[in-house]
Amino acid sequence: MHTPPNRITRSGFIAIIGRPNAGKSTLLNMILGEKLVITSSKPQTTRNRITGVLNRGDCQLVFIDTPGVHEGEKLINKYMAGQAFSTLGEVDLVLFMVDGSQDATDDDRLIAQKLKETGSPVFLVVNKCDRKEGRAVNFAGLMQFEGIFEISALTGKNVADLLEAVTARMGEGPEYYPDDALTDRPERFIAAEYIREKVFDLTGEEIPYSVAVTVDMWEEREEKNLAVIHATIHVERDSQKAIVIGKGGALIKEIGKKAREDLEKLLGVRVFLDLHVGVEKNWTKDPKKLEQFGYSARDK
Repeated sequence: MHTPPNRITRSGFIAIIGRPNAGKSTLLNMILGEKLVITSSKPQTTRNRITGVLNRGDCQLVFIDTPGVHEGEKLINKYMAGQAFSTLGEVDLVLFMVDGSQDATDDDRLIAQKLKETGSPVFLVVNKCDRKEGRAVNFAGLMQFEGIFEISALTGKNVADLLEAVTARMGEGPEYYPDDALTDRPERFIAAEYIREKVFDLTGEEIPYSVAVTVDMWEEREEKNLAVIHATIHVERDSQKAIVIGKGGALIKEIGKKAREDLEKLLGVRVFLDLHVGVEKNWTKDPKKLEQFGYSARDK
């Protein structure tokens, strides 16, 4: 019996972990060749674990992008750290990503200590080599690594070499996701993330960390090649609501316009996006609100 040339016979799960702004989400998007995960120059953009699937010949790679690890007292910070560390015992390989333009930080050392405790094989991935090369020496002593790679997640430099090494580490395994799968996250989740990304991009330092987004209604109108989406941007204070709406509604219109453009690329249909802003007082400190918005305050 003839075996199809790309039948999956090997597979594995790979966690990408690191502190905020190390470039984890940018790397996953570069690997997939698609914008799956939102990115921002502001730290702590990613809040949930997000899975990205890549088939390479007979091997299926399932990448797990995790929130940036940063010690903080807020419940939302504890949630994100729990999300990141909970993946470590479940994967075949860990990509420990560091910012090569800076020296090792206390957060880097905290992650390294957690990785030592799990015993998982770890590749050190030193990002931003387009800015500075030869920086791996500043991180190589954090723990014992199975491999060390200097890359640029932004430009793609050396990412192919990293992918080859990751693929070579994967053993025999099943096809976990169908050929056309990009992620295990539903479209509603991705839509909410795209909207939140635009709030990050278009507002000042204070606002993004007080924002959650929920998709309230999603209707497919196939005869019109149209998706109708109603969503709410939740903030913590009335003053933040005024900022997100903007003078004469200008800012929320711009948020909606940019999010709609990304959604139309993702969905391949026209999108009508209706946005509203609601105030949920101090939701980042409220376990019930965190749960409601998809962030469990319990440590994973």
